[in-house]
Amino acid sequence: MKGSRKAPTRREPEIVGWRELVALPDLGITEVRAKIDTGARTSALHAKHIETFERDGMNHVRFHVPASRRHKAFKIETPVHDERAIKNTSGIPETRIVVKTLLVLGRHRWIVDVSLANREQMEFDLILGRTALRGRRLLVNPGKSFVAGSPHTE
Repeated sequence: MKGSRKAPTRREPEIVGWRELVALPDLGITEVRAKIDTGARTSALHAKHIETFERDGMNHVRFHVPASRRHKAFKIETPVHDERAIKNTSGIPETRIVVKTLLVLGRHRWIVDVSLANREQMEFDLILGRTALRGRRLLVNPGKSFVAGSPHTE
């Protein structure tokens, strides 16, 4: 037809599994297994020995991510982004420190908010909640795992 235009095509969502390998390079974490948890609003990272302190007039946090069968231990210091009430797995609100950091999932890179929590009794050291996934054109396939491959940190 004369004068008709083809509508712009939208990029199809990329499929990821219910568990994936991710990196948090700003925190020095090169690879960690993450559960992609659309039932959780906020992402959470397993952290112990959480200690806040002030540096150059800004609040910072120092914490330890213990070693697991799949990764080494990490000692981390980073600025505090926020403190907020977040419901734990039992639905009980608790005040948590939140940090803002770069997340790498496969070839994708974006900034996310991550709360610090004791996830010792949980299978995954990191859960990625729906707020971190929103607007990223990702589709979670609950029957697949590790679809995105290793995080591309270079």
